[in-house]
Amino acid sequence: MSMKAFWNEKAETMSRDELAACQSARLRELVKSTFERSPAFRGKMDKAGLKPADIKAAEDLGRLPFMSKEDFRVQYPLGMLCAEREDLREMHMSSGSTGTPVVMAYTDADLNQWAECVARCYFMAGIKAGDTIQITPSFGLFNGGFGFYHGARKAGLFVIPAGAGNTERQLRLMKDFGVKGLMGVVSYGLRILDVLQQQKTAIPSLKIGIFGAETFSEGMRERIQNGLGIEAFDIYGMTETGGVGTTGMDCPFHCGIHVWEDQYIVEVVDPKSGSPLEDGECGEVVFTSLQRQAIPIIRFRTGDLTRVLSRKRCECGRTSLRLDRITGRVDDMLIIKGVNFFPRQIEQALMEIPGVLPHYQIIVEENDGVRDLRVNVEVRPGVTGFMVEKHLKERLGFSPKGDVFPAGALERQEGKAKRVFFGKPG
Repeated sequence: MSMKAFWNEKAETMSRDELAACQSARLRELVKSTFERSPAFRGKMDKAGLKPADIKAAEDLGRLPFMSKEDFRVQYPLGMLCAEREDLREMHMSSGSTGTPVVMAYTDADLNQWAECVARCYFMAGIKAGDTIQITPSFGLFNGGFGFYHGARKAGLFVIPAGAGNTERQLRLMKDFGVKGLMGVVSYGLRILDVLQQQKTAIPSLKIGIFGAETFSEGMRERIQNGLGIEAFDIYGMTETGGVGTTGMDCPFHCGIHVWEDQYIVEVVDPKSGSPLEDGECGEVVFTSLQRQAIPIIRFRTGDLTRVLSRKRCECGRTSLRLDRITGRVDDMLIIKGVNFFPRQIEQALMEIPGVLPHYQIIVEENDGVRDLRVNVEVRPGVTGFMVEKHLKERLGFSPKGDVFPAGALERQEGKAKRVFFGKPG
């Protein structure tokens, strides 16, 4: 494929000076309009002693207060709306631990902005107008299926809107229609691989997989690429930013996630203090949307952990900054026997062991207030529990308990995989 494939070359190749000017102009308008339309945002501005005129350029962004999921929950369902109710065309939402969902509403302009971002992702991955894709996330309140769909319509793709589940039918559709691109979560890609291996067949037309919603290690990416014979891309976006693909994806050089900086300003801050971090330092990602109308976000703390890798022009030609792939979330770090780590580190360690299969469970057990870790994993014949334990100890600094199982023994999910359990799975 051509490494110079752009959906919107002008926007994707702006100089850093052009990007800064674009961001500053759009930020000024965003702050002014949100201040006028959102009592909640105006209250925060008043509390901070700020007026819209105080925000003159992107460099002033740090003066503004943060937003979080709690703002969405307190203002449920549409208390944060900055558009007229009659101008709304669609909504999506994600559930939360409090039971109050996070709602994102869309005007026509918002849907077009979402589609624009996803169309850029498709072309960056080498999917072009007329190509056939299959969308496997569900079409419902969660945003995945519709996000891929809106972008595909804008990019002129032929869409197989399969939705979730029924893997045998999914495979038949891929074969019958010569599907080039698979859209979904990486754990469902593994499910497809399982069934193909059982059938001892393949899908020659399938070349590209775009996976979102789950963090996955480089080792897992290699497993799914080798197993399905595809190139796998890591797409980024969340309900609060407007949905899948809104904030970016990695390019064919796989050297970080390109953020669509004409659409979003990204910051990386210390998770505890909220202070800005230097490029290269790992912290919490903060997004400000520059073009969204119904429910814009200003300094939204995502809870996702990563770092800025580079602001230089990429080999692919794009000039947007690149984030490292998401390490985990602020709230999913595990502390076992005094060692701090994220589930993705366990996945990466497992994928380094020859004969270990990409299905595993991380079980956090607690006895008399003391936490311990169990790692169950499927393996090929010849791989022993001792081999797995030894490698995990080398990588983690302690020896988790666990067992090895033959292929197919651990429970599967049709959609997004559950990897970490507190107590027994199920």
